[in-house]
Amino acid sequence: MYLGGEIPVLFAGPCAVESLDTCLEIGEALKILAADLGFLYVFKASFDKANRTSSSSFRGLGMDRALSILSEVGKRLQVPLLTDIHESYQADPVAQVVDVLQIPAYLCRQTDLLLAAAETGKAVKVKRGQFMAPEDMRYAVEKIRGTGNDEVCLTERGFALGYHNLVVDMRALPVMRAFAPVVFDVTHSVQQPGGLGGSSGGQRHFAPYLARAAAAVGVDGFFIETHPKPDMAMSDGPNMVPLHQMESFLRMLKETWEIGRKFEEIQV
Repeated sequence: MYLGGEIPVLFAGPCAVESLDTCLEIGEALKILAADLGFLYVFKASFDKANRTSSSSFRGLGMDRALSILSEVGKRLQVPLLTDIHESYQADPVAQVVDVLQIPAYLCRQTDLLLAAAETGKAVKVKRGQFMAPEDMRYAVEKIRGTGNDEVCLTERGFALGYHNLVVDMRALPVMRAFAPVVFDVTHSVQQPGGLGGSSGGQRHFAPYLARAAAAVGVDGFFIETHPKPDMAMSDGPNMVPLHQMESFLRMLKETWEIGRKFEEIQV
């Protein structure tokens, strides 16, 4: 696993695989920024957006085409890859292409899915469900480690408060870090699920505040979706960080993360 060391991991890229050119543009920029600012970089893009609000929303290019694009990104950029899986049968073919399998928040209790991902031997990144108590995520970790695969991390992305609203409880970060390394999902934490009627809204202007707070509290990595033109992105544009702002965003994040590391051992 890339997490838990002295360098924070950056899982970043577009929400969905839209095209090879878009993925390469984003991946190339982020690889350079990560190297310059001191992050370990993993390219992220979903090959299938199976949990769309509306069936008319963009879902993807199809499994074969999207995985082919991801494979090409990995070869050209020489970076590890992450994508989501939603069904147990997807684990093996997707694991042939990517290095990290992500379990979406809505599916974090799906035992067969967790086991299928773990049994590939690849690293498994599990998002905490918006309905799950942080301490209950230990059981997802136990399911994965029960297969003999210790390459597991958890991801915080807020909990549901009323309708179309998420709130991040920063106490969840140290609670879950007792079980496994923890990644903070910056952009989905400012998402407003279903907030635009047939699609999700977002409040990207709050992303820097939550990101700084999580970095100061203490996490092992960050998950950020970005795009050259977020308002034209095929999925989750309202909560994405614009690509041209990522340098300043990541610089701020790294500086805050380093400060947080100095005070991690303080207990009261």
